[in-house]
Amino acid sequence: MRLDSHQHFWHYSPAEYLWISDRMAVLKRDFLPEDLQPLLSSIHFDGCVAVQARQNLEETRWLLELAEKHEFIKGVVGWVDLCSEELPEQLQRFAKHPKLVGVRHVVHDEPDDEFMLRPEFRHGISQLPEFDLTYDLLLFPKHLKAAAQLAREFPKQAFVLDHIAKPMIAERLFSPWQEDLRQLAKFPNVTCKLSGMVTETRWKQWQPGDFHRYMDIVFEAFGSARLMIGSDWPVCTVSGDYGSTMQLVIDYAQQFPVEMQAGILGENCARFYRIHPHGR
Repeated sequence: MRLDSHQHFWHYSPAEYLWISDRMAVLKRDFLPEDLQPLLSSIHFDGCVAVQARQNLEETRWLLELAEKHEFIKGVVGWVDLCSEELPEQLQRFAKHPKLVGVRHVVHDEPDDEFMLRPEFRHGISQLPEFDLTYDLLLFPKHLKAAAQLAREFPKQAFVLDHIAKPMIAERLFSPWQEDLRQLAKFPNVTCKLSGMVTETRWKQWQPGDFHRYMDIVFEAFGSARLMIGSDWPVCTVSGDYGSTMQLVIDYAQQFPVEMQAGILGENCARFYRIHPHGR
């Protein structure tokens, strides 16, 4: 299977998507499965993983409903309140759904840089393995040290780093991102998405070569078996169309043997999220 490991759907409303600024006006509309399916087909991809974009339980319910209706949505990374005393009930409610594969919290918007190390958050993470759920790490480079502490503390929890932790590609900066990324990658329970790169450079002014050194560093740190392609559609469209965004990684992967390419372009995602061709 070839899988886009990271994309979003939404019915746009200004109140619910405060992070969509006027500079991102192209995102101020609905983006739904019928918009994505032809884009996946155009690059011969079989499916995708839909990731939460709102921090509420309704988001998880809605994404799972979409996944029931559309076979190509192979998995959902939803939201639950990891800091809540009601977390066990929330997990019981959603985890029985075969397409819920993981959860995520928008950590990089939290004012506390060590939000992930709060006792209540760590207690929430400790409950995920029981429900066979992964956790997506949505971070800035400054959060990588805390992520490494979390990965060390919970060796049985499967983590995946979104968007290579959003390094400052526009400024061509590598440190301390690359050093902290390598420390995180030392933990075998952490995987990484080759996604979200085009929005970290000058929008619509990039060349594929702008990303090669960043991908080299990520590949050296994680190895091909712990990397997966992701578009971050529709967010990527502020800087590049779906095809060119995905082609960045597809073309980069061509330097590797066919088996490695197959891993990066879908098989690693299927294994990480426990996605099977005919359902989880």
